[in-house]
Amino acid sequence: MKKILACILILGVVGCSSQGGRTVSYGDAGSANAVSTDFGSNDLQQIASAMVDSLLTFPPVIEMTEKRRPVITIAMIKNKTRQHIDTESITDTIRTKLIRSGKFRFVDRSTDNVNINEIRYQQESGLVDQNTAQEFGHQIGAELALVGSITDIVQKAGNIRDVYYKFTLSLKNLRTGILEWSDEKEIRKIGVKDSFGW
Repeated sequence: MKKILACILILGVVGCSSQGGRTVSYGDAGSANAVSTDFGSNDLQQIASAMVDSLLTFPPVIEMTEKRRPVITIAMIKNKTRQHIDTESITDTIRTKLIRSGKFRFVDRSTDNVNINEIRYQQESGLVDQNTAQEFGHQIGAELALVGSITDIVQKAGNIRDVYYKFTLSLKNLRTGILEWSDEKEIRKIGVKDSFGW
């Protein structure tokens, strides 16, 4: 009964349901509340926003994108931390924000096998009108590549756990090898446990 009353009280704000003795509710995807020192969704949002804002406001990049939309590819972010981090989610969020800025176009190499199989099917199956079938060798090559990594330093002292994260992202010119832009975002999280040990 208490769970039902609690749900009724907060239903207008977040909504909730009871499953297997647990109360489940919706939260704010952009909430800044940290529940642990592990890398979380808010950290991902902070990193993506900071990197995209930095890139889009860098004067040479503003000049580069003033009259055209350069083609970029984004490499998988290297996870150099001690924990499992979904780096694909970080790259997806950064790519989405940059595409929505209207300043860049992206090629997605993660789906190349799908593209190859589909073009091969169109060319070789005999089921596709050859006037509409796509051909190999017409995809646009990327001019720039976003490459990055995330590292951490963990310190423990008694019931205190201090975790420092550093995310680095760089924009590389694929023709010249020059780094056109680079920036870092730092996050520090400190956790205190009631009892000793982690």
